[in-house]
Amino acid sequence: MLHAVVMAGGSGTRFWPKSRRDRPKQLLRLHGDATMLQQTVARINPLVPLERVLIITGADQAEAVRAQLPDLPASNVVSEPCPRDTAPCVGLAAKIVAHKDPAGTMIVMPADHVIQPAATFLKTVRAAVSVIDADPSVFLTFGVKPTRPETGYGYIERGADKGRWSVVDNFVEKPDLATAKRYVESGRYLWNSGMFVCTPRTFLEELERHANRIFSACVRALDEAGSDEDFTRLGSAFLDCPSDSIDYAVMEKTKKAAVVPLDAGWSDVGSWSALYDVLEKDADGNVARGDVVLERCKDSYVLSTGRLVAAIGLEGFVVIETADVVAVLPQREAQSIKTVVDRLKRAGRAEVREIVPSAAQRRVDR
Repeated sequence: MLHAVVMAGGSGTRFWPKSRRDRPKQLLRLHGDATMLQQTVARINPLVPLERVLIITGADQAEAVRAQLPDLPASNVVSEPCPRDTAPCVGLAAKIVAHKDPAGTMIVMPADHVIQPAATFLKTVRAAVSVIDADPSVFLTFGVKPTRPETGYGYIERGADKGRWSVVDNFVEKPDLATAKRYVESGRYLWNSGMFVCTPRTFLEELERHANRIFSACVRALDEAGSDEDFTRLGSAFLDCPSDSIDYAVMEKTKKAAVVPLDAGWSDVGSWSALYDVLEKDADGNVARGDVVLERCKDSYVLSTGRLVAAIGLEGFVVIETADVVAVLPQREAQSIKTVVDRLKRAGRAEVREIVPSAAQRRVDR
């Protein structure tokens, strides 16, 4: 059977000030009428019922995750006592899925991506599962067919063609523009989506082989959980787990990596400018949300969660208004918002942790 593992533990720093530590990006409605997490679960639901959906999140976000997915079994939300990046996250999930269904297959997905249309995604998942059914040793990742020379994504270089999939020759870090153009023109490279399909056994074998300290910490943390069926409270051994990503810990080292192409509209929505790219725009290229008045503005994203925001003569800007913060920045500087958040953290500012509306503004931003 197919199980879905959703990684939902990020802090969403790049979507500050709308995103805070207690309400990260995946728990927000940024694209469409549902939150990013809700959309991710709904997208896979035609293939995976809720009882086989496992959410890995932070201890301070577990309650909010359960509130957003009330029909999901409460025990299917596993909270990490501390963030340790994606390799330990998936290590925990693989151990749990293997315990529940030793012969199962799992699809691993971040909770905060936009994929359209959903039907194309599901078709690709079915194809990936059929590959794993034929050869359970394959570690199959999804590579998105590039539509432009993007410098903000990692790339996957395809090797030998196996029909529905290809051997992975190389994982490449985010390139400069000239290199990205060369990658796209070659036709051999795909964007690294961060999604993959494999058996829990294959992932655990590769994690143990290439990142043994992470593997051991995950095993001990689950052993200390004290229940064969409820792993929602992890043991303290997880605190000793090294922090590392799936790519660095496993994907770039394994000899079993393969890639299946995903020919769909995809974005990891990694910044305000990336969100702007996937939203519908008016005739002037603007996206306006909330109580917003624009005059002679072009190619800008302006969001109000309460107060009237009037913008004049902006081109290529992002303006975000919340109850306690107003952020204004050029779209080309969208990634730099993390620098501001880091400065505020060092200063101990409450604005990076939670939104506290003023007495005159008690609007609940859902």
